[in-house]
Amino acid sequence: MAKFIPAFFVLSLFALRSSLFVAPVLAQAEINSPNYIIQMPNLNSGAGLPTSSNYKVSSTIGQNAAGLFSSAGFRVKSGFQYIYSIIPFSFTVSSTSINFGHLVALTPSTATNTLTVSSGGAGGYQVKASENNPLKIGSTGTTIADTSCDSTCSETTAGVWTSSSRYGFGFNMSGDDIPADFTNSTYYRQFADRASAESPQVVMSSIYVGTNRQSTVTYKVNISGVQQSGIYNNIITYTAIPSY
Repeated sequence: MAKFIPAFFVLSLFALRSSLFVAPVLAQAEINSPNYIIQMPNLNSGAGLPTSSNYKVSSTIGQNAAGLFSSAGFRVKSGFQYIYSIIPFSFTVSSTSINFGHLVALTPSTATNTLTVSSGGAGGYQVKASENNPLKIGSTGTTIADTSCDSTCSETTAGVWTSSSRYGFGFNMSGDDIPADFTNSTYYRQFADRASAESPQVVMSSIYVGTNRQSTVTYKVNISGVQQSGIYNNIITYTAIPSY
């Protein structure tokens, strides 16, 4: 039985720069009053919200210092691309509990989950996955090992897993923004095992904005005839990370 741990959202603050009309000078200077100080103001040649019956565009023209600026002590995200996003970040998992029921030796069992991401940040997003340990009987510590597929696979590289005589637990990905090594529905990976100090691995990612990007996770478990009977479980953690 796999469980979902809520996603941790890494949010970044942004900095807005004021646009003021000033007389032409050779360099931009500090503007201040008893109530505020504006350092390095900029002069935009045009800005606004043009609309018609078919579109709406929020625009800034002539931004002279747009981009991400950082050092060991700060990060400033300046310019129109960081003002706001029309697509709020969201991440959902279709089910928080997966039950394989009674397992039969040499008969692979599968179950699925759907991951859905909407992301409007300028840097896209990532979803990472890991397990707390292989499927395990809590009282005895007996495990169903993570799959090694028909020949080889790992937490970072998928491999073909079609043989009913190859045992273990693994997963396949299909749909939007998935890693390229999930060539088709026969390719599986192990989950990164945090109990063995393995790092969570990316299972969805994009550098673009997108709405309702969906992928299907297919979990698969197969046991031998000598696997000890009992109730096996573990916890799968999905962490969704937006980038602004």
